[in-house]
Amino acid sequence: MPARLRALVTVVCAAVLGALLPATAAHAESRTVRGGRLDWGIKSSFQSYVTGPVAKGGYSLTQGAATVGGSTFRFHSATGTYDPATGALRAAFSGGVHFLGHPTSGGGHQLDLTLSRPTVSVSGATGTLHVDVTSKAKDTGTVTTSRQVPFASLSLGGIDMRGGGGTVTLNNLPATLTAEGARSFAGYYTAGTALDPVSLSADVEAPASQRERQPSATPSPSAASPKPTRTAGGAIRDGAVDWGVRRTFREYVTGDIADGTWALSAGAQDGGALFRFPGGEGTYRDGRLTADFEGAVRFTGAHGLDLTLSGVRATVKDGRGTLYADVTSPEVKEKKVPLVTFTAGEPKPADGLVRLTEAPAKLTARGAEAFGGLYRAGTDMDPVSLAVALTADAELPALPDLGSDPTPSVSPQPTKTTAPDTSAAPVASTTDDGGFPALPVSLTAGALLLAAAALVAAALRRRRARPAASPSDPDQG
Repeated sequence: MPARLRALVTVVCAAVLGALLPATAAHAESRTVRGGRLDWGIKSSFQSYVTGPVAKGGYSLTQGAATVGGSTFRFHSATGTYDPATGALRAAFSGGVHFLGHPTSGGGHQLDLTLSRPTVSVSGATGTLHVDVTSKAKDTGTVTTSRQVPFASLSLGGIDMRGGGGTVTLNNLPATLTAEGARSFAGYYTAGTALDPVSLSADVEAPASQRERQPSATPSPSAASPKPTRTAGGAIRDGAVDWGVRRTFREYVTGDIADGTWALSAGAQDGGALFRFPGGEGTYRDGRLTADFEGAVRFTGAHGLDLTLSGVRATVKDGRGTLYADVTSPEVKEKKVPLVTFTAGEPKPADGLVRLTEAPAKLTARGAEAFGGLYRAGTDMDPVSLAVALTADAELPALPDLGSDPTPSVSPQPTKTTAPDTSAAPVASTTDDGGFPALPVSLTAGALLLAAAALVAAALRRRRARPAASPSDPDQG
């Protein structure tokens, strides 16, 4: 082969390899999942049984779990990994549901089941839902706790999980109870029982190679940064109260009867199952706390519903806490109404932070008036979580991260040859964080190799068409 032709082939092949290697590396890089939600009713008929006249029970939400609609629980703050090249996904969510039923004369319950920390793993064409389970056996009453039980198998319906971008969404995946799930479900259902479908949305960060090129908005910590001050008390630097008021009240507001909504203002934040009132200011000393917080929430709806809670204040003294608020409603217009009392214990600072997590709360008599008589004094309200920072570098707990709102956009195509029934089939959708969809590696390679072949063929044709080189030609092969 002539020297120039060999050089041309070498350059073209180098270009092919140079284009392929970055593409392969990019597609082989797993991405971090951070933020998102999982909606699952577990089994709606089980909920009805627990709350019905036979079991005479109920359920409570823990760790920031919320309710959506009539019988769906929402878990939050997804973490994990996603590989767009293989479609492998692992997303763990926070939150739990505690069911109690069949009360006993001794004050306990025969039915006692907690499901928490659901984790979805997808590999190839199969999916599994894992959960932490604490359950009491029906026959012996023995309580067992198991971590990340493979509770349900998930049907992907031929969805190709590859090629996702900024958000991966799966809707209405059919779920079937596994043998392990049936055992941890305290024997209420057998393996193979259909559970409620699972929907999830998980935010996927850009590849690490792209994040490294982006300037960081957070300055790197300096060796001279001040250390947290160990202090028994003093002025509060920052703080927040997290409180959902009452789950059934929120459901009443947005349900068919009130057909209403709520709106946040003055800095209040929505954490899904709770409202955050930030900007805490006040004092803490020797277990006693007084703090005022910012933010307001207004509930409105039919039948004269119009209730605003603002100017939130929390006090803790002698192990007892009280949550106050300014109340505005058609019946009540009053400042600093003591709404609920809560069990506070003896909160002590750790790393510059004083925290109370999900302290049980009960409605006061004046709080019952603020709610227009919907609830009696002593009614269980949503638990109160409280955090105040005593040092400048103490970090408040993060709000539940629900991630981006799921929006169907570029969807991976089902691998089945038959067209799916879109009215019932689960849907996988992704929102890409690039600008243009990346070509598959095989397609890119084929295009470049065809270009290389075309260049070589053109060179050979030109060489054959040229007259024979004379001894004086400087371009002899």
